Amino acid sequence: NLSDYKGNLVILNFWATWCAPCKDEMPSLDSLTESPNLDNLKIFPINIGKDDNQKSLIFFEDLKIKNLKIYIDSPNTLAKKFQLRGIPTTILFNRNGLEFARIIGSINFADEKFIKWLSNYN
Repeated sequence: NLSDYKGNLVILNFWATWCAPCKDEMPSLDSLTESPNLDNLKIFPINIGKDDNQKSLIFFEDLKIKNLKIYIDSPNTLAKKFQLRGIPTTILFNRNGLEFARIIGSINFADEKFIKWLSNYN
């Protein structure tokens, strides 16, 4: 429940193991957890690809993801709630739990301009 994380900046990242752009962006999403300017950031990578847990674990292992946990959206309840149009999709919520941005498609989360912009909401 998002209300459990009020006071934190929250990122929901929707992905799947078969999604090439998801694979490209996941390492930079993982590195975002280490940014010193984003100490109250909570990241939830949510697999909506109907993959089993083992496939998701292999995906994270292959990409050397070390800071993120795997969340599974089955049967795509959150994907429907947020009316996703494709993946990857990243939804950002401010400290009050309100959506302030939505990124459709992959980005480099390690980009300095993105981190600076995001830290304005921290």
